[in-house]
Amino acid sequence: MPISAYAQDSLKPVSETELGPITISATRNKTEKDKSPRRITVIDRQQIEQQLATTNDPGQVLSNLIPSYSPSRQKLSNAGETLRGRDPQFLIDGVPQSNPLRDSSRDSYTIDMSMVERIEVIYGASAERGLGATGGIINFITRRPEGGEVNQHAGLSLTSDDDFRGDGLGYKADYRISGAKGDWDYLAAASWQERGAFYDGNGENIGVAYPGEIQDSDSYDILAKAGYWIDDDQQVQFSLNHFDLESDGDYVPVVTEGGRANGVPTTARKGDPLGDPGYNRVTTARVSYEHADWHGNSIDAQLYTQRFRAQFGTTTFFPYQVNGEEAFDQTRNESDKYGAQFSLNRQGMFDGFVDVATGFDLLQDETQQVLAQTGRTYVPETRFRSYAGFLQTDLHPFESLTLTGGVREERARLDVDDYATIDRKNIVNDAVEVGGGTPRYSETLYNAGLVYQATSWGQLYASYSEGFGMPDVGRALRGINKAGRDADELIELTPIVTDTREIGTRLDWERYGLELSYYESNSDLGERLTERNGSFVGSREKTEIHGFEITGRAQVGDRHRFDLSYAQAEGESDTDGDGRVDTDLTGINIAPDTLSAGWSANWNPDFSSHIQAVHYFDRDVENEQLDFDGFTLVNASIGHALPVGRMSLGIDNLFDKDYFTYYSQAARISDEYYFKGRGRTFKLGYEVDF
Repeated sequence: MPISAYAQDSLKPVSETELGPITISATRNKTEKDKSPRRITVIDRQQIEQQLATTNDPGQVLSNLIPSYSPSRQKLSNAGETLRGRDPQFLIDGVPQSNPLRDSSRDSYTIDMSMVERIEVIYGASAERGLGATGGIINFITRRPEGGEVNQHAGLSLTSDDDFRGDGLGYKADYRISGAKGDWDYLAAASWQERGAFYDGNGENIGVAYPGEIQDSDSYDILAKAGYWIDDDQQVQFSLNHFDLESDGDYVPVVTEGGRANGVPTTARKGDPLGDPGYNRVTTARVSYEHADWHGNSIDAQLYTQRFRAQFGTTTFFPYQVNGEEAFDQTRNESDKYGAQFSLNRQGMFDGFVDVATGFDLLQDETQQVLAQTGRTYVPETRFRSYAGFLQTDLHPFESLTLTGGVREERARLDVDDYATIDRKNIVNDAVEVGGGTPRYSETLYNAGLVYQATSWGQLYASYSEGFGMPDVGRALRGINKAGRDADELIELTPIVTDTREIGTRLDWERYGLELSYYESNSDLGERLTERNGSFVGSREKTEIHGFEITGRAQVGDRHRFDLSYAQAEGESDTDGDGRVDTDLTGINIAPDTLSAGWSANWNPDFSSHIQAVHYFDRDVENEQLDFDGFTLVNASIGHALPVGRMSLGIDNLFDKDYFTYYSQAARISDEYYFKGRGRTFKLGYEVDF
C-alpha cells in the first residue's frame, strides 16, 4: 500500500532532535539543507506556531525568523520588505506568487499562515525557479494529509489592543480535515479572519494607507488537495488555494502637513473613504506528478495557474467627472499566470560520484493595471512568455567534498501593444503616445559551489549564483513622458541579472549549532526605487550590496532551547552613471542591522513558553531625512494543554514600545506614509485535534 501519511508537528516548542535530513523542495536537485553550498533556512510548523501565538501578520513572522529580511510594514503592501537588500521570489509549493511585470508588492499575502506546513528560504540570487529571485526564494509549503481515514483540527483566536477597545478586537477561526483511504489521500481546510483597528503605544489609531491595509479588514482562505497513488512510487495530486482579503473601509487617514518633520504621525478616524474597498484576491491551482523510481530516476512535474487581483485605495491622482461633480479613481492590478515545471533527477551515478538534475520551465504572464471606476488603462497589458532549460550536477570526488555546478538558459519575450499614457493631473488620456514592441531576452545563468566537511562537526561552503529578474515593467511603461519612444528601445525594460558570492561555515555539536555567512550581491543594471512627486519610479543603476549573518542555537537539556541571530548589510548604487557606486541605498532596499534572541521552554508535558526579543539598530545614510532611529520589540507566549485541546496566550510588543516603523522612517519622505507601529497586543487562542 502506498505511504500517504505524513507526521504532523505539534504546538510544543522546538525541543526534539531532527530525525533525518531535510530536503529542500524549492531546489531542483533535491538538495539537503545541511549539504548546500548556500545559506538555507527551514522554518518548521512549530516555529510558525510560536509566531502565530502573538501575530497573524506574515511579514512579521518572516522578519522575526529570517536574518536579513526587512522589518514588517504591518500593511497589506510589502514594498520595502526585502531579503538581503533585494526582492525575494515568493512561491506556494513551487508556484510563483510574485508579479514582477507590475509589482503590486502584495505577494507575501496570498495565503493564510494556518495553511502552511513549513517555509523554505534560499538566500541570494537564484535561477532555481526562474524569474524574480534576485534576493532569494521564500517557498510556502502547504499542509499535507495526515494518516488515518479522518483527522480534524479546529482553532479559534481573539486579538485585542491592551485597552480592549471594541473596534480593536479581531477574530479568527480555522478548520482542517484530512486523511487517506486506499490509494487516495485528501485535505480540505478553511480559515476566516476579521481584523480590528490597530493602536500604537500611545493608544492612538494607526493611520491607514491607500496601497493596502490589513487592519480593519476581513479575509478567508480555502485550501483543497486530492492525491492518488498510482503505485508505491507514483502519485498525482491536485491542489487549489483561494485567498481573499478585503478592507472594511471604516477609517480614513488623518494626515498632518509637515507632520513627518515634526514627528507627528499619520493617524486615522472613523469615516467613509472614497471609492470601493481595496482587496487582494488570489487563486492558485496546480496539478503535480511525482515518480520516485523511473528507471532509477525521480521525476517531478507540475502544471499551474494563478489568478491575481489587487485593488488599491482611492487617491487624488486620477480625477474624473460624474454628473458634473469631481470624483477620484483607484487602480487595480490584474495578472494571470500559466506555467509548467519538469525536473528529472538521477543520484549516485558512477558509484556515487555524480548526481544530475535536468529539466525545463514554461511561463506565460499577462498583466495590466486599470482604473477601476472608469475602466481606463493605466498600464497597458503586457504579455511575458519564457522558456528555460537547466542542468545541475553534484560531484563527490571525496567523501568530505562536494562540488556543485549548473547552468540555466533563459529565453523570454515581452509583448506590448501601442498605448497612450495617462497624465495624473488630467481627466483624460495624455497626448504621450508610446509605440509597442516585442523585446526579446536571452540570458545564460550559472552557479557553482563547494561544501567541505572539515570535521565531524565543522563544514565550510562557498558559492556563486546568478538570478534573472525583470524590472517593474508597468512602472516603467506608465511613466514614459516623452513622445516618440517605443517598447523595443526602452532601457527601463532591460532584465536585471544579479550575482551573489557567498562563503560560510556550519558548526554542529549535536545540542549546539552555529552558522556564519558573508555575501556580496551585485548587479550591473539593477533597479533602485526613488521617490518623485509622491510616487516611486525605478532608476536603472549599478548596485552593490554586501553583508554577513550569524545564527546560533543551544539545546539546554531536554526542556530549553535558545536561538540567536545577527544580520548586517550595506549597499550602494551608481547614481551619476560613471560605473562606480557612490550613494547609500536607503530603507526601501536595505534592512537595518538586526539582533534577535529567543528562548523556548517545555516546562512539563502540559505547559510551554516562548519569548523573543528583536533589536533594530540605528542606521544613518547620506540623506539625513531617511536616517533610522532603532528600537527593540519583545513578544512572548505561553501554551497549556487542557483535557480537550490546547490554549495559548500571546503578547506582541510586550513592553508597549511607542515607535515609528522602519519603512516610515527610512524608506520614503512622506507625511501620508509616516506611521507608528502597533502597540501592546494580546492574542488568546484555542485549538483541538480530533
